[in-house]
Amino acid sequence: MAVMLMRILTLTLLLALTGCGDDRPEKIAKFQQLAQERIINLGQMLDKGEIRNANLLRQYVEVLEGQKTDLAPLLRELAKDATSAGPMYTSLQRRLNELGDGNNFVDLDQQLSEAENLYQAADPSLFNDMLSDPVNVVADMSDGALARVNAISREAAVLANGAEDFGAGSQLVGNPAYGNWQTGSDGMSFWAWYGMYAMFSNLVRGPVYYDRWSSRRNYSYYNDVGRYRYTSPKQAQAQNQTFERTKKQFNAQGKKFDSPYAKPRAGSTSLSRQSASAPKASTAGRSSGSKFRSNYSKNSNFRNSGSRTTRGVRRGK
Repeated sequence: MAVMLMRILTLTLLLALTGCGDDRPEKIAKFQQLAQERIINLGQMLDKGEIRNANLLRQYVEVLEGQKTDLAPLLRELAKDATSAGPMYTSLQRRLNELGDGNNFVDLDQQLSEAENLYQAADPSLFNDMLSDPVNVVADMSDGALARVNAISREAAVLANGAEDFGAGSQLVGNPAYGNWQTGSDGMSFWAWYGMYAMFSNLVRGPVYYDRWSSRRNYSYYNDVGRYRYTSPKQAQAQNQTFERTKKQFNAQGKKFDSPYAKPRAGSTSLSRQSASAPKASTAGRSSGSKFRSNYSKNSNFRNSGSRTTRGVRRGK
């Protein structure tokens, strides 16, 4: 009798579990399709001049190219971020391609989280905020002649954060679209720029070593707001490995070492609602699974960030 009862209970439990099912693959497929549509739309908006900070980036580069001809190749490279050929946009395309292969993720939870993040990263308002970093890099290269956007002044941020001014271009340090952390023969990690961005080595007070940058870095949109959305799981893993390696070196010397993302820096202004509601940058790469809930309506229309600036590109007195 007891054996029969146990079999009935077991069968009932199996039927209940089967009925529940796992809806994660379906959610991943849905977000993948939504992300693809958004990325295509975002590329079209960029190329049509419908993203405000992309337009501002083009204008800033045009102004500065004539004044600093020696930096023209670097400025033209930065201007690519105002188009669908820029590293920030193409990174979204690459992540979309990687999303379709489950082998790129540790589990379905991480794959679903990446699908949701990618969908949100392609939101025009969020991407517009992300472009504030390259815009402000060009502004800093102008020695104050061009105004920053979505951020307080370079000098004010240094004071507010007790930061070190590593020089123009330092907002892009840590962003895998522009370079990566490499380890030298001495075991110290330093920032290595990709391609033409290596010209920043002449502007940044470097080399920029990971341990010093971690404790003394200034505010940037990517590192303090956008990292959660604009970092793939593989990139987040590489960043974490650099942190763990450096932390181990410090521990061996009896010293404490904190993550560069453990303490957010002050400096953002006038960010979109999407950026204001984004998860902390320190959680990038974590598998959130069913606990994650999108801040965006799945059926909402794209928010147009294409309003052009009504201000001149030069800083007012």
